[in-house]
Amino acid sequence: MIRVLIADDEHLIRGALISLLGAEEDIRVVADTGEGRAVTPLAREHRPDVAVLDVNLPDMNGLEVTARLQEALPQCRVLLLTSLDRPGTVRQALDQGVAGYLLKDASPSALATAIRKVAAAQRVIAPELMLAAWQARSNPLTPRETEVLVRASEGLDIAGVAEATRLSPGTVRNYLSRCVMKLGARGRVDAVRIAREAGWLVSSSASAAHLPDTSP
Repeated sequence: MIRVLIADDEHLIRGALISLLGAEEDIRVVADTGEGRAVTPLAREHRPDVAVLDVNLPDMNGLEVTARLQEALPQCRVLLLTSLDRPGTVRQALDQGVAGYLLKDASPSALATAIRKVAAAQRVIAPELMLAAWQARSNPLTPRETEVLVRASEGLDIAGVAEATRLSPGTVRNYLSRCVMKLGARGRVDAVRIAREAGWLVSSSASAAHLPDTSP
């Protein structure tokens, strides 16, 4: 029996997934939630084999949930579901070792098959998403630049970003200027928009909060 945890904030979709998977003789939904922060505690309690996660949970990015879950329960494999095919997010998921990535319009049989394959330590990626990932532009920002832009995207001013990243305000300004230049953005806000749409930004709790300062 494959034990499954489901996380999706849309009640109708989550209920439909539970109902559909309940019809499978070899799959059992052992827990479900609409909140990303609840996934790891539930996984620790119920020990699922596979976690089926919406990549756009409202309180936490699906990749952040995945990172926390992989750290707390590495034997639990992750299958992400999305209604969007953002190439950058797909590339991040692949780099992060996500076992499966499907579009939400996949058929019930395709989802059940994907869960079985993921539980059997295979990787399942929707062909459309794989193609998008191959064609995606890679993130031109360094990890430190990405982190600084993430902090700025959360509404912190220069002083706040400097404190959070343990950098000087001048260094933060330099990093943000590089972000704007590398992304061909009109300014800081536009740089955040470009990076977010490409799937290069995750919340700060999932980023490397204390990377060494490699600025010149």
